Amino acid sequence: MSRIGYKTVVLPKGVEIKTDGNVVTVKGSKGTLSREMTPHVKMNVKDNEVNFEPVGDYNDKVRALHGTARANFNNMVEGVTNGFKKTLKLVGVGYRAQLKGKTLTLNVGYSNPVEMQVPDNITVEVPDNTTIHISGISKQYVGDFAAAVRDVRSPEPYKGKGIRYENEHIIRKEGKTGK
Repeated sequence: MSRIGYKTVVLPKGVEIKTDGNVVTVKGSKGTLSREMTPHVKMNVKDNEVNFEPVGDYNDKVRALHGTARANFNNMVEGVTNGFKKTLKLVGVGYRAQLKGKTLTLNVGYSNPVEMQVPDNITVEVPDNTTIHISGISKQYVGDFAAAVRDVRSPEPYKGKGIRYENEHIIRKEGKTGK
């Protein structure tokens, strides 16, 4: 059984938190994040440490929300101090990416290029034709946009062509053998 909910979150220097009912706001050097926390978990702030306690009957639902609330808060603190980054690689002949303003253009083997609008709360960089860096302060937004880009052309198991995460391992299948 996981005990993540009981771990203490230590606030780094320069991080401020405010609570307004169930809404928690975390402010750091990279920006500000807000999130509504569940009423089943109580947040205790003492000095530079934050602890989470379950409220009421400790059943399966409350136990799950206890760990989730602590993990979400920890990701908010991590995001406003260091930020999050995902790197995607385009593998395939002629596959390339291009960034024009807030539009990411992907040429990945379709008859027309795929254009995606970059959300305001994340940053996208294309250092070369086959690499995309997605970064931001919210782990959720960075992961969602990276998954949306990957879904344009998921890696296929025979040749490995497609858009993949930087360290993703694709299990390859053997092709047909002719006799």
